[in-house]
Amino acid sequence: MVLDSLARLCRVDPEGAAEALGLGVRQGHEVGRNAAIKKAPCAPALSVYSGVLFEALEYSSLPAVARRRADRDIAVASALWGLVRPRDLIPHYRLSGSTSLPGLGTMSRVWHVPVSAAIEEEPGLIIDLRSGMYQALGPVPASCADRAVTVRVLQERDGTRSVVSHHNKSAKGRIARAVLISTARPATPAQFADTLTGCGFSVETGAPPRPGAATGFDVIVAAD
Repeated sequence: MVLDSLARLCRVDPEGAAEALGLGVRQGHEVGRNAAIKKAPCAPALSVYSGVLFEALEYSSLPAVARRRADRDIAVASALWGLVRPRDLIPHYRLSGSTSLPGLGTMSRVWHVPVSAAIEEEPGLIIDLRSGMYQALGPVPASCADRAVTVRVLQERDGTRSVVSHHNKSAKGRIARAVLISTARPATPAQFADTLTGCGFSVETGAPPRPGAATGFDVIVAAD
């Protein structure tokens, strides 16, 4: 459904597609890739995705046991696919969680129900490291919020704290890597906080969760 709409838009209306996807004049090749996506070669998801978070995760250098754990436990939020596992085969594409496609509307409208349902089916502790845009694709359902945590990363400089996109993404990649490598297997929000502390992160309890919401933690990183 999303795949068909994206490919059709990029094939029929390249200029409109570039505008909808938020692409600049030098990124026209991304529209062409999307137009031909159904015939594009595929690769494991974590070799396709790039960016600060994935660089900090360093999936390919994980020890074998941690990599198997990642393959089983990690799900990446995708505006095109909903959720994908590290070894799922996907093509390169360009589509943001904030995009609205003709005939479908926003990606949060498309994925809200199926992504939330998939999260609900996950066993054990749910560690939600998604940005707000991708949390909107499918929030953690209230039915499993008591076994879910969210993480906010705050940069501290001269006693003042702020949210900085680069530090937020990098720290979340390092958090995911540390948890995967750790021998700890946290089953509750409190155990997850202890695991992060044991991995060297500065962790503070966020605001008390409202009914039906996941427990939030703040990870404090020093400014460079």
